[in-house]
Amino acid sequence: MTATGPARTGAPERGTLDKAADENFPVAPFFLPKAWRADLMAVYGFARLVDDIGDGDLAPGGADARLLGVSPAQAEDRLVLLDAFEVDLRRVFDATPRHPLLRRLQPTVRRCGLAPEPFLGLIAANRQDQLVKRYETYDDLLAYCELSANPVGRLVLAVTGTSTPGRIRLSDSICTALQIVEHLQDVAEDLGRDRIYLPAEDMKRFHVQEADLARKTAGASVRALVAYEAQRARDLLNEGAPLVGSVHGRLKLLLAGFVAGGRAAVHAIAAAEYDVLPGPPKPGKGRLLREVGVTLRGEG
Repeated sequence: MTATGPARTGAPERGTLDKAADENFPVAPFFLPKAWRADLMAVYGFARLVDDIGDGDLAPGGADARLLGVSPAQAEDRLVLLDAFEVDLRRVFDATPRHPLLRRLQPTVRRCGLAPEPFLGLIAANRQDQLVKRYETYDDLLAYCELSANPVGRLVLAVTGTSTPGRIRLSDSICTALQIVEHLQDVAEDLGRDRIYLPAEDMKRFHVQEADLARKTAGASVRALVAYEAQRARDLLNEGAPLVGSVHGRLKLLLAGFVAGGRAAVHAIAAAEYDVLPGPPKPGKGRLLREVGVTLRGEG
């Protein structure tokens, strides 16, 4: 524990965890055992914080940088912050981390026997975001999702003690799909960060220029491109959906929520006629619940 102490760190920690309510899928719903909820929120806190560092969305005031031992002069340098965050992550496995969200993660890592690799993958994805702003091919985007999304599903399986090679493959399909859906919802926001996650080869195929993505509403070519990528995400969700039937009890409901969240988001994009430029199309709770039912019945 650093000299800053918990009294000065509660606000950034709470603000990070509060973002769970904005996700497309339930992070740690009430019906899970208390221990699982605590462990999943600890993992979520890590993933959310590393994304906030990579996106420049940390709480104002520089508290996170101070906690990580980064000087005020470098507090806006995302690569420096990510390096410092990795150093603090490694303390989770052999010492005492400085950041409260990593201190919160440490009991989960020990209790569940979690390895460093998924956490390091998420940090690597955010480093890549600082250096790579465009993706030429769909395969390039999938390789990015291997770092940015798939580790989260692998951590969920590890926390719940259900990891097998087959389940990991199915989980990867679901997580990649969820990442693609999020990219489609956030086309305008990502462009504002000078990032485009629509593969350049697909943009060329549909005659979409970068300037087309900066408009207030999408033209026919952009809508066709978004529909094409949304179908890819839908197919990946369907590929991964058998994961739900491979487990039982409350974990089955949790995983159904992940798949249903992705399906409901794709439906919301379709309902917006694939015009994602005015803002992220978001599904309603009713649609999410219907998709949960469909997923649990194995009808999707």
